[in-house]
Amino acid sequence: MASGLRAQYLHGVEYRWHDSATTIDAAQWNHLAERAGPTPLLNHEWLHHLERSGSTTAETGWIPRHLTLHEEGRIVGAVPLYLRDNSWGEFVFDFAFAEVADQIGAPYYPKLVGMSPATPSTAYAILVEPGREDELCPLLMGEIHRYCHDEAIPVLQFNYVLPAWRKRLEEQGLVPWEHHGYQWFNEEYRSFEDYLGRFRKGQRRNIRRERASIPAQGLSTRIISGLDAPDSLFQRMARYYGKTNEQFGPWAARFLTDRFFTTMPREVRRHLWFAAAFPAGETRWAGETGSIGDPPALAMLVRKGDHLLGRYWGTRIQANNLHFELCYYTPMEWAIREGIRTFDPGMGSEHKVRRGFRSLPVTSMHRFFDPRMEAILRANIGRINAMERRRIALLDAAVPYKGV
Repeated sequence: MASGLRAQYLHGVEYRWHDSATTIDAAQWNHLAERAGPTPLLNHEWLHHLERSGSTTAETGWIPRHLTLHEEGRIVGAVPLYLRDNSWGEFVFDFAFAEVADQIGAPYYPKLVGMSPATPSTAYAILVEPGREDELCPLLMGEIHRYCHDEAIPVLQFNYVLPAWRKRLEEQGLVPWEHHGYQWFNEEYRSFEDYLGRFRKGQRRNIRRERASIPAQGLSTRIISGLDAPDSLFQRMARYYGKTNEQFGPWAARFLTDRFFTTMPREVRRHLWFAAAFPAGETRWAGETGSIGDPPALAMLVRKGDHLLGRYWGTRIQANNLHFELCYYTPMEWAIREGIRTFDPGMGSEHKVRRGFRSLPVTSMHRFFDPRMEAILRANIGRINAMERRRIALLDAAVPYKGV
């Protein structure tokens, strides 16, 4: 397989393939990424830091293979892509398709994957100049198809695609596969208590009891900006992230290195916030002075505008309901104060339903270049998606809101 950089001129434009974000002009990339969606997960600084921290490398199974489209020396289109020899860290569980490919003697790896690595949040888009989507998407996808053909790549997929891009990618020959996701919506609540008014009486009482248990155990919580947080807070987050993954053994999802947290640059920190637990009455938090107490639990959040993502959490203590408080209730309460409209908590168990997260479909897009595999996909995907939509509807109907 070819490595390094590759450029190709077609139809008056230049395509460049990159094996590192370092070869891409950050300002030009971000000119497109900032307008592309509700998260910073495709921003140059985010993708570059994943690479620089050793989280997305050949050794970890994420080989950068980004595509840029240039007109008159400037980037007008870009596609974040990775070559993969496995599916771990994608949270699109295509292992059954890989097994079928093995059984019929069809290749499945390496595959070319578009997503923000190890992030199961709807964030993915083809990055293009606004207003030129219909013009540039076919050009970029045509070059991607040529690359897959030239490099004998049997599978192309895009994970957690923004809804606006589903139809465009279908028009380029990709097949949508629907999965279950969660989202919380701020319906212009005036306060957390106002939000509790959405629940039926029994669950409203349960949530109040869960929240009251936090101060009863001698703890309080607060939100801390990534720009205000000292280095020691990021070091603690690295330890807690590692501990959480060790705790869950073979089902863990440790795809980030410690350096991802401990070498976080300022341009990435500006997107981050922490929900932190402290001993009640802790007074050593002093913001930008770098003085901080000793938070026994942390949850790391990502914010862009009025959209919030829940990413990582960990703790060194055992405290009842602390996970619910730091990962759900404290971020929700803060989102209400800040006017944040949506909160994506990531994947997880169905206890999110009881706390008010709605169930909704998220989409991955697939193309198998082996005609046998493509035929199997198209013959079965309608039934697979219908089953998943029924599951999503059942889960959403279980949200204990009044009138649901």
